[in-house]
Amino acid sequence: MRTPALWAVTLTIVGLLLNAPAHCAIAEPPALKPEPVPTEEYPIYDRVVQAKFLTSQATLVIVNRVTVTSLIPNGQPVSRAFFEEKQFFGGALSRDLVVDFLVKSTKPWRLEARFKFGVPVRFVSGDELEGTEVFLAPIPARLPGEQHAQVPPTTVGILEFSRVGFSPRGDQALVYVGDDRADGSGAGFLVWLRRLAQGWEILDTEPLWVARPEE
Repeated sequence: MRTPALWAVTLTIVGLLLNAPAHCAIAEPPALKPEPVPTEEYPIYDRVVQAKFLTSQATLVIVNRVTVTSLIPNGQPVSRAFFEEKQFFGGALSRDLVVDFLVKSTKPWRLEARFKFGVPVRFVSGDELEGTEVFLAPIPARLPGEQHAQVPPTTVGILEFSRVGFSPRGDQALVYVGDDRADGSGAGFLVWLRRLAQGWEILDTEPLWVARPEE
């Protein structure tokens, strides 16, 4: 049987817990920063940007800071079932290449300033350009119905990338790239490459989605 003194102590402790301010609650651990994309994947990004997006007028490439985990806007995460259903490139992709791509696409990774395609890069996180840009105003918050705020026509992007999947011998690569433009248009592609003595060659490109500006 509890004594009156013990009951008093118990009630005091309960009262303190119930009336404790919200900031005394156990804090949630801070979100972990995504790991950096390995350096060996950047030559793939460089080749795709050079072949598919750069023009003589381009003075800046805007890139989403983190890699994607979905190949369709607002879609489900990348999965083996998705690849088996679509049979991309006529089913010619090797199983090991697809598996490596899928494993790397299970979480976002952080892209860094390691591109070497000859045009300056500015990263964007959410709706804000990172860093200070003297000739390009920061992207303002989106308005209802807008896909992205306006960016100058001499920019390329906003581009988004997946991690790069490699075959076991490292002679083939698979990557996703999305191009989400300020006017509401855009497209997303899977790009299949192979390694040659002089560098990477694009074997084929498979469109996954296309967006057109609303009239």
